[in-house]
Amino acid sequence: MNNLKRNNMGKLIDDFNSYRAKMNEKILASDNKVMKRIYSIDTLTYQEGALSTKTKEMLGLVSSMVLRCDDCVKYHLGKCYELGVTTDEVFEIFSVANLVGGTIVIPHTRRAVEYWEELQNQ
Repeated sequence: MNNLKRNNMGKLIDDFNSYRAKMNEKILASDNKVMKRIYSIDTLTYQEGALSTKTKEMLGLVSSMVLRCDDCVKYHLGKCYELGVTTDEVFEIFSVANLVGGTIVIPHTRRAVEYWEELQNQ
């Protein structure tokens, strides 16, 4: 692996996580009740329940791909990685998303594959 590639490993992940954390802090610092409640509902939704957290994150990934939200796709890929989702499972998730969302999802799948590979190589 060349030095440039080695130095850039994890950059996509680090950049995404840093920006997300910084902006979430600013949003929550606004002390807006509605925004705080939306963030709270998001946190509560992905907790264990009748469905496992892993299943909920996989559903979140499919939904995010169909809605074509690259930030959401990255977030859910990171959570899926943390929860032990395998590459085979990820590609089945991509299959469902592309079937439901249509070919417009293909560019988001490309970026998702790039991000997944980076998660695995960190």
